[in-house]
Amino acid sequence: MSIDCHPWKEALVVALRGEVSWFCCGSAWGPCGTAGGGACGTCRSANYQHAWPNTSDACLAITRPDACGVTGMSRRGCGFRHYTTNLCNGARVGTTIADCGPQTDLFCGERTCCGSACGSNRIIDLTPAAYSAIASLTTGLRPCSVDTV
Repeated sequence: MSIDCHPWKEALVVALRGEVSWFCCGSAWGPCGTAGGGACGTCRSANYQHAWPNTSDACLAITRPDACGVTGMSRRGCGFRHYTTNLCNGARVGTTIADCGPQTDLFCGERTCCGSACGSNRIIDLTPAAYSAIASLTTGLRPCSVDTV
């Protein structure tokens, strides 16, 4: 029996560091107009949800975090729970996958800092409700860590 050890399918054991951003989906809410329901069909701006760059082969072909040197991003499907920590203030939020994104390769090398806490490359997009639980929407980007526990 063969064990599949493809790097994109490894478990997320240690926190992945990068940038967190926010996006709109579903019904109009807060700063968002009506938008689609995301790749999973369940995305709503008012819910604690997120977009993940490695939800499927098709998603990964679009987002290409590997093009920015991002490794350790495990394959996770709709409904999987991640925890995102804002490295500026320590605030943490648990969210479930509802979409594919962000398109990491469009932002290779982008860097966001607050004091000595920095993150490079967009690794997760939160809905406005989830993002506002850890930062003001006006910040747009924050350095973060993402884990599963």
